[in-house]
Amino acid sequence: MTLHAASREALDLAETRLGEVLADAGSDPATVGDELLSVVDLLDREIGLRRAVSDASASPESRQGLVRRLFDGKLSEPALKVLDAVAGSRWSSPRELVDGIESLGRSALLTSAEKTGNVETVESQLFQVSRIVAGSPELEAALSDLAGPADAKRTLVRGLFADKVDVVVETLVEQVVRRAKGRGVGVGLDKLVALAAQRRQRSVAYVTSANALTDEQQAQLGSKLNGIYGRPLALHVEVDPRLGGGLVVRVGDEVIDGSTAGQLAAVRRRLSRA
Repeated sequence: MTLHAASREALDLAETRLGEVLADAGSDPATVGDELLSVVDLLDREIGLRRAVSDASASPESRQGLVRRLFDGKLSEPALKVLDAVAGSRWSSPRELVDGIESLGRSALLTSAEKTGNVETVESQLFQVSRIVAGSPELEAALSDLAGPADAKRTLVRGLFADKVDVVVETLVEQVVRRAKGRGVGVGLDKLVALAAQRRQRSVAYVTSANALTDEQQAQLGSKLNGIYGRPLALHVEVDPRLGGGLVVRVGDEVIDGSTAGQLAAVRRRLSRA
């Protein structure tokens, strides 16, 4: 998510408010997250409303009053307090305001996973979902299709993953599918994995191995990578026999290719330049 300066400041303020709201023993982070994402869906559909809520020519109190009139009695008070903070700030564009609310909704859902001790499970399941989607071009195309009805995509996601993943995972995946906007669902799922890893103060290392790694091998690899990068990494491993041997590690934009296939490709490149 790319935000301009005003929107970044507005999101920082809203995130602070969200933290205060969720720290209250009476608030339910999962409910707040679900409600904020429902507002995202509404604003995505209603261009006029999106513009009104972010209208810089209107006073903050006017925008906050509009939000209260729209959602009072329909959303919980904790969610309304967060939306008060959103509407009371200046955003660079209506679209960035909606993206900001989406970020807040995701944060609330991940907070619910933290409070129940499920954040590691949520991270692992998000990675598994991302690999299932990446492994099926037809599925990724169907979920990323801009012309595809949102309800049909939601039904497809639920048919694939309902009762198989944590409810937080299902909600987050559905949201990514609904808002893919041509970027591809795979990109959105990778971002969710990274967000969940951040909750454990970790970056993500994507490891592709020619053979399945034992728990001991994964622990050794994780220790070496932590030393290389100077910070704890969350390892997500998938197996691809096409590598022939060895493994490939991706951390952010950096790729370490120690696979047989990668070495052969390097040899071919050197020979072609000879």
